[in-house]
This record gives sequence, C-alpha cells and structure tokens, in this order.
Amino acid sequence: MDLDDRLRHYFGSADLATLTPAAFEAGTERMRVDLGLEKDRPRRFALWTLMFMLGVAPDLDVAFKDEADRDAARNFMDMADEAEG
Repeated sequence: MDLDDRLRHYFGSADLATLTPAAFEAGTERMRVDLGLEKDRPRRFALWTLMFMLGVAPDLDVAFKDEADRDAARNFMDMADEAEG
C-alpha cells in the first residue's frame, strides 16, 4: 500500500495538516469501518498500523483475533516507540 494513496482515499488529501477536525474524524471513521470489513490479514495489519500511527487504532484484542497478529502489532508498537525515543 502506498501511504499517500491511503491518506487520499480516507481523508481526501495526503497532507493531514490541511484537514479540518471534522474531515479527520470522517476519515478515521471510514478506516474503522474498513478495518472491521477487511478479511485479508496483511491488509488488515497494514490498515491497523496506519491507524496506530494516527492515534486512532482500536485495542489489539478488538483488532486481531489471532495471537500471532497481536504479537506482531505489539512488536510494531515497540519499534515505533524506539524510533521516537
């Protein structure tokens, strides 16, 4: 998935700084719906990671049924924390 394409898909712009709060909320709601409908594990994980980076990801036990997916998400969260620190 191309990040700019995904941002344009959900928010209508790849520049999040230009979004109104209402546009951001509408885009994140579309992401929540798509996450709930997505059956492909890699696509679902990619969407969750984007949501995590935007601060709108659901809890792991809600997002992932499979323990391996939850572990991968935890690893991603740890790596993101290390990159920020």
